[in-house]
Amino acid sequence: MSELAAGEAADAAALPLVHEPLPADEVLIGRPTAASLALATLGDVEVGVWEMTPGTASDTEVDEVFVVISGHARIEFVEPTLSAIEVGPGSVVRLAEGQRTTWTVTETLRKVYIA
Repeated sequence: MSELAAGEAADAAALPLVHEPLPADEVLIGRPTAASLALATLGDVEVGVWEMTPGTASDTEVDEVFVVISGHARIEFVEPTLSAIEVGPGSVVRLAEGQRTTWTVTETLRKVYIA
């Protein structure tokens, strides 16, 4: 799928995504894969769909707001240290550039992101 044009709609839960293994230095447990698909660019902001299969991986975040549309995960905030959160369908989360996180996905997680 190419980017959405004005007036078009897409079913974010059903969009086909092409998964690739996460970089080995990010994987902590299991063999998670991830996929993403950009849907629109609005100025400097990208809107898209991202998905990760079960496993645990570390990440350094970008400025982002996302809404989980399926799956479940626990996000631990390594730096700065914050309380961990559990996310599932309907969760809206704000991440900040440079935050270091650990994601433990227990059920394939799909989110729509704005970054």
